[in-house]
Amino acid sequence: MDPEVFIAGVGIITAIGNDVAECLCSFEKGLAGMADIAYIDTKHRHNIPVAEVKLSNNELAKIACISSAISRTTLLGLIAAKQALKDADIANLSSLRTGIISANTVGGMDKSEFFFKDFVANNSKGKLRNVFDHECGCVTEAIADQLGIKDFMTTISTACSSSANAIIYGARLIKNDLLDVVIAGGTDALTKFTLNGFNTLMILDKEYCKPFDENRQGLNMGEGAGYVVMVSSKVTKKMKKALYCNLSGYNNSNDAFHQTASSPDGTGSYLAMKGALEKSGLKPMDIDYINLHGTGTSNNDNTEGTAIKRLFDPDYPPMSSTKSFTGHTLGASGGIEAVFSVLAIRHGIIYPNLRFETQMHEFSFAPEKKILKDQTINHVMSNSFGFGGNCTSLIFSRI
Repeated sequence: MDPEVFIAGVGIITAIGNDVAECLCSFEKGLAGMADIAYIDTKHRHNIPVAEVKLSNNELAKIACISSAISRTTLLGLIAAKQALKDADIANLSSLRTGIISANTVGGMDKSEFFFKDFVANNSKGKLRNVFDHECGCVTEAIADQLGIKDFMTTISTACSSSANAIIYGARLIKNDLLDVVIAGGTDALTKFTLNGFNTLMILDKEYCKPFDENRQGLNMGEGAGYVVMVSSKVTKKMKKALYCNLSGYNNSNDAFHQTASSPDGTGSYLAMKGALEKSGLKPMDIDYINLHGTGTSNNDNTEGTAIKRLFDPDYPPMSSTKSFTGHTLGASGGIEAVFSVLAIRHGIIYPNLRFETQMHEFSFAPEKKILKDQTINHVMSNSFGFGGNCTSLIFSRI
């Protein structure tokens, strides 16, 4: 029998809240995190809305109890990872084989941007340590050091599916009895590099995004971090705190169609969802809610919708894109939306798809427009589909 992997703790920080309680409150009130750019020095301010965490680096550093000299990506990740470990409340953690698998796509890019601004003006200026801490692995190393995790550590960067893949890898390490506890998820901060890059692709909406709407115009970039604490059956026997759920299914696929676009027939998305269902032993009709990847771009929503139609037609479960609240948090999105999926099971919530007005003409289904509470939710599918066709689906199930 395949060993089970349980979710014991969650932690999150996004544009709609600095912890779980604040995020749930924003969902309840329908408060999106998009606003004018506040923390990036860019010509796009007052022109392109983004979903920033509403705290400066100094304020984040105070919460994280660390120096603000480190990257914003690290600050966000450390806050969410600390929350998740505290929430799990695992006794004698130091006696267990504990690892961290963290995902991101920008690393310390923000610090590098600060360096080059000073360096270009005067090549005797700028702090080289900012460039030294640029790569993605430095973020994970810094978080692991602060958490005191020494048994296992690695970084995953597969574009927008990064932290969903981190969760898969963590689950496999537990299932193969290599680790007892894994903190898995991801973190990403907004930078000029990513903002300019996505703007060059012409997929940013100058209004607040509306995923899966017939008249969608693109995505809003966001930032944040989300982590889950996964534990083995052996660990659960010694825990006093109630578990959230288990990770019953997962799958990663790749259609290798294009560097930045999904295949029009949704091959990668379909294979990811189909494989996750097969892993869990569930049927499409068993899924009670789909947390859509739902970026709001013309290509993504059409391809994801095509795959959903192929797999679920004619009995579609409720679905929505929480990116209508948080924006697209890139490498952190799979971790953030994993946390939302776990909370949907715990609290019986189906989140609304903000600003949805017109159903896409290609499909007979549409996302939920209002929050649904007191729902019986046993199985949630969370989709994360990245550049290069790297597609991942996770399934969380009530215990």
